[in-house]
Amino acid sequence: MAGRWFDDFEVGQVFEHPIRRTVTESDNILFSCMTHNPQPLHIDFEFCKTETEFGQPLMNSLFTLGLMIGISVNDLTVGTTIANLGMTDVKFPHPLFHGDTVHVTTEVKNKRESRSRPDAGIVEFEHKTFNQNDVLVAVCQRQAYLWKRAAKAKAAT
Repeated sequence: MAGRWFDDFEVGQVFEHPIRRTVTESDNILFSCMTHNPQPLHIDFEFCKTETEFGQPLMNSLFTLGLMIGISVNDLTVGTTIANLGMTDVKFPHPLFHGDTVHVTTEVKNKRESRSRPDAGIVEFEHKTFNQNDVLVAVCQRQAYLWKRAAKAKAAT
């Protein structure tokens, strides 16, 4: 698996994810339409130009959250996750706009053995997304339920 097992994580580890992504108008419109979100802050250029302090559409915050976590998956949890247990303390301290290029970091904030499953553990990640000017645009805590390496290897034999 490309992902890391519960055993591989250490509290305090920081990952600088190599994938960068320029967000586009198409991303914003498609995501907003797919999720039935008619908010003019995301899809109405004229409204944003005349009625908001930003003068342009904001990227849909749930798109931003999904992209932030998605960028981290290949380096951290692809194939080793049992489930996400939650995302908390989600914040968007600065707007993200069409044409911005994001990059993501992840810090391991905590980890503990599962109380109910000896083959798994819980890791708490803090994901941060920055724009091309290194301005923080999103942050969240994610609790992931992960397989332990030895338990998964034993199940395969």
